[in-house]
Amino acid sequence: MNKLLEVTDVRKIFGGSVRAVDGVSFSLAERETLALVGESGCGKSTVSRLILRLTDPTEGTIRFEGRDITHMSQGALKDIRREIQFVFQDPFSSLDPRMTAGEIVTEPLAIHGKVRNKAERRSTAEQLLQAVGLSAKHVESWPRQFSGGQRQRLGIIRAFALGPRLIVADEPVSALDVSVRSQVINILQDMQEEKGTAYLFISHDMATVKHMADRVAVMYLGKIVELAPKASFFAGPQHPYAESLLSAVPASHPNKRRKRILLAGDPPSPIRIPGGCRFHTRCPIAQDICKSQEPSLQLVGDNHLAACHFAKAWPIASRIGELQPATTTLAIS
Repeated sequence: MNKLLEVTDVRKIFGGSVRAVDGVSFSLAERETLALVGESGCGKSTVSRLILRLTDPTEGTIRFEGRDITHMSQGALKDIRREIQFVFQDPFSSLDPRMTAGEIVTEPLAIHGKVRNKAERRSTAEQLLQAVGLSAKHVESWPRQFSGGQRQRLGIIRAFALGPRLIVADEPVSALDVSVRSQVINILQDMQEEKGTAYLFISHDMATVKHMADRVAVMYLGKIVELAPKASFFAGPQHPYAESLLSAVPASHPNKRRKRILLAGDPPSPIRIPGGCRFHTRCPIAQDICKSQEPSLQLVGDNHLAACHFAKAWPIASRIGELQPATTTLAIS
């Protein structure tokens, strides 16, 4: 498939010392869903803002449809932003309370001159609302009159209004009740199938990732430590941190339950990133080499990359299981 998005060795340093994103590289193909996962503070939301150019990278290159947008002017970015849209985590704060639902979902069209008059804008709004299971009569409703799931539907269809080729979805279902998450996920998948849009899907919910993703990228402390096709990743992660993330996912059957891996301590500060492998301070299988040499992403399987000195040496789950368990539960909220 053609590469739609290419991110190459991108870094973002805040205040001269906080390495929020520290050399991230990946690509995204047309119609593909790449899930970016990790603990809070790992840098995944910063990556999304760099791609959208809501913040400027310190180093590296971002290409969209082959065009370098890394340092593109705000004026030139207006055309790019028709093709890259965003779905926010909080469906309430992302909607203007002073605008009706009809105004919200057609605002991108109005900004880019795609609707000519008030009648056309209303008609388009009704069509958009119906596309995500809302009623045409909701055109005049205010955000406060909708449930959380309905508000997120507004956010989704607003993102799709311009027919973008890429949508960055930052925790799009984490603020929703479990009962409506599946509805919103189904809408995202249906819209992708109909429109052919690619997703960068940012999440800490591994069950949702398993349902949505084609590939999975795991971030830890500003870096991608594992990148793999979904089936390969869920069948056998090759980085201890990725294994710990998966161990927290509830099993569909008692016989398939993974051994829960509890990591000691909290992630180090991005101001004081440890030498060697940045995960070694919490890793239950760390050796001397991990403290002195930083592993690079290496091919460990079919399109499966991992940054671990001992990837594929022997099953990570069994290595961890033989060791004394740590005492602090991994937090991925």
